[in-house]
Amino acid sequence: MSWSTYGAFLAFATVLVLVPGPDFAVVTRNTLAAGRSRGRWSAVGVTTSNVVQGIAAAAGLGALVVRSEPVFETVKWAGIAYLAYLGLQALRSAARGAYPPLDGGAATPTRRAVAGFRQGFLSNITNPKVLVFYLAVLPQFLGRGASVPALAAYALSHAALSLIYLLVLVAAMTRARRWLSRRRVRRSLDAATGLALLGFGARLAVESSP
Repeated sequence: MSWSTYGAFLAFATVLVLVPGPDFAVVTRNTLAAGRSRGRWSAVGVTTSNVVQGIAAAAGLGALVVRSEPVFETVKWAGIAYLAYLGLQALRSAARGAYPPLDGGAATPTRRAVAGFRQGFLSNITNPKVLVFYLAVLPQFLGRGASVPALAAYALSHAALSLIYLLVLVAAMTRARRWLSRRRVRRSLDAATGLALLGFGARLAVESSP
């Protein structure tokens, strides 16, 4: 493990983090729906899942999941079902077009935090592509004989980059939230987010297992 190799990995991981995916859609919608706190907790949920999957991959547990086709397919289809559920929720919200005032919902801060964390965690943990990323990419930078601590350090670095990016996204969405929460704009965003989540699920469904 060298600093140049680590720098190359960080650059590669940053590019991947910036590509919009299910995590982006979930964090964005939670921020617009319930504000900064829920958006941040969604980001923490995503990052917690990244940490769990990264450590599992470093310890060799991730390889067992990927190589066991029944387990991998179960995780894959659970993820597809959850993305479809979130996507249909967003589309239903767009069709109804009924939104409470900003920060005027009935949910308590604790309930908003729990809901945000749960959605962020589940959207990421049920995405087997995250495990495949760790298992396929990390050895390219560290080699096949890398130690568990080195693999874990790289995986946690990716999780940290993801958290930083998502928190910046939440901050940006919060600043623009009052404009983005106008009924017409919000309905358009909900419709786009719903279609995006359904599209991510459909893409995951047609991809072959590794």
